[in-house]
Amino acid sequence: MRDFVDHALELLLKHDMAGFAELWAEDGVLEFPFAAPGYPQRVEGRDAIREYLRDYPNLLDIREITAKTVHETTDPAVVVGEFTVAGVVVATQKPYELSYIAVITVEDGEIRHYRDYWSPLAAAKIFGGVEELTAAFGG
Repeated sequence: MRDFVDHALELLLKHDMAGFAELWAEDGVLEFPFAAPGYPQRVEGRDAIREYLRDYPNLLDIREITAKTVHETTDPAVVVGEFTVAGVVVATQKPYELSYIAVITVEDGEIRHYRDYWSPLAAAKIFGGVEELTAAFGG
């Protein structure tokens, strides 16, 4: 599982969002339990996830993973990743650094469920406000 997480983060660093989306099962789920108002709480299905992630590199230029810890669980299909991503907000060229915790369920080499825990308040501050964050990611 550690190799799987490393590969996923490598795809993010390469800005390969199509490759990142391909890690999901056809009916996989991407969930944001702490989503800000107006931000999607769930994206269901590989195609929807691919579409959701498509413009991500035009919003955030991820340049490095500054911290990473992977916790294996008693369920061999579930891993918890803690990581901090750093880069630049494309629109403003301001520095971007945010920490995430992801609970990832992988079956048959594909992500079935990815719960992405991050702070919408911290992200809003980086983007210049909740409205800007929602406009960037909420659709």
